[in-house]
Amino acid sequence: MIRTLASTLLFALALPVLAQDHAKPQMSPEEAAMMAAYQRAGTPGKQHAELAKSAGNYTLSIRSWDRPGAAPSDESGTATRKMTLDGRVMVEMVQAKMHGQPFSGHGMVGYDNVSGKWWSTWNDSMSTGLMVSEGDCDDQGACIFTGSWNDPITKGKVNARMESRWTNPNTEVFSMYGPGPDGKEYKMMEMTYTRR
Repeated sequence: MIRTLASTLLFALALPVLAQDHAKPQMSPEEAAMMAAYQRAGTPGKQHAELAKSAGNYTLSIRSWDRPGAAPSDESGTATRKMTLDGRVMVEMVQAKMHGQPFSGHGMVGYDNVSGKWWSTWNDSMSTGLMVSEGDCDDQGACIFTGSWNDPITKGKVNARMESRWTNPNTEVFSMYGPGPDGKEYKMMEMTYTRR
């Protein structure tokens, strides 16, 4: 009994020393600054909070033009927007028709604390590629992005400009502009999102 008590007492006295041996080393000022920079880069801010306000289910009205001066085609669809990664990124899923064919799309939108720029990605069932865009948004949620995708005919990049604006808290209008046959920019598509 005395031996057990003595062993326990010695172990208890040794615990602080053992804890010091296994404690994490203190960070240098440079390491602490790096850690703080990464934490700032990964912390959602006011831009992410504003983005979260557009989460929800939408009805889509889609108007597209195959070439400059052509009559538009009108189609419809639905979109679902949800925040993911603990409020860092908006994911959008679209189900619609495009040129009379079933169409599905997947987009992501976020704000990069490091670059101070908004970014977006887009893939859909009409391609196996990825469109990547970057841009700026104002305090009213109006945005202008530029991006590109790979042309299946030329294999080169096709550059496009996208604009979006909220006409009221439940309606967003998205427009996409790209090069026509003469290389001049024209309006290719307009999608109106109406919150359900």
